[in-house]
Amino acid sequence: MTAKKPWKKAAKSSSKPMICAPPTPPSPPQPNPPSQEFAIEKSKLVRQETSAIDTQYEKKFKQARMSQQITQSTLANKTRLKVLSARQELLDDIFEQAQKRLGEAANDKGKYQEILKNLMLEGFYALNESKVQVRGRKQDYDVIKRAIDDAQREYKEKLGKDIAASIDEGGPLPDESAGGLFIVGGGGKIDINNTFEERLKLLQDSALPAVRTALFGPNENRKFYD
Repeated sequence: MTAKKPWKKAAKSSSKPMICAPPTPPSPPQPNPPSQEFAIEKSKLVRQETSAIDTQYEKKFKQARMSQQITQSTLANKTRLKVLSARQELLDDIFEQAQKRLGEAANDKGKYQEILKNLMLEGFYALNESKVQVRGRKQDYDVIKRAIDDAQREYKEKLGKDIAASIDEGGPLPDESAGGLFIVGGGGKIDINNTFEERLKLLQDSALPAVRTALFGPNENRKFYD
């Protein structure tokens, strides 16, 4: 039989319980050092100045571009006006030379008499009266009388009736006139201007577009032509 070991009471521990220290509170944020604050403020000012400079530059750029456009438009308009003025001067010179040439037509009495006869007939047909008067230059009276005879004869052949035409010596055309005549009817109340100057003016108005096209080419802005 095995002998039992006597039970021993556990010895009490001599160690004392540990006491924990309270947690250390977080330290408050430290202020930025002066050098860092200066750098931040400087960066802020630089951004503000840069933005202001960019805005000012953009404004000046727009102003400069607008000024350039206005200048270009002004120069283009001035150039266009100069071209138009030069063209008009050329056209005026052409018709002025034509008017001078008209005066030369009266030098050939035979041709001039035929021209006057045709001008009279236009007036006779338009007025359709039995009695008319003709006004012309004093130096043309002899040619006008012969032209009246020819016109009366042709008028009767065409319409089968007579017409009495005479020179109105009380209202002659000025000596500086290029030629031609007035045909007066209606008791002096109606007149047809068939002077060379008036016929040239009518021709100028009707032929000007064609003359302009012949000299300067077609107008690119014009879509329709007569």
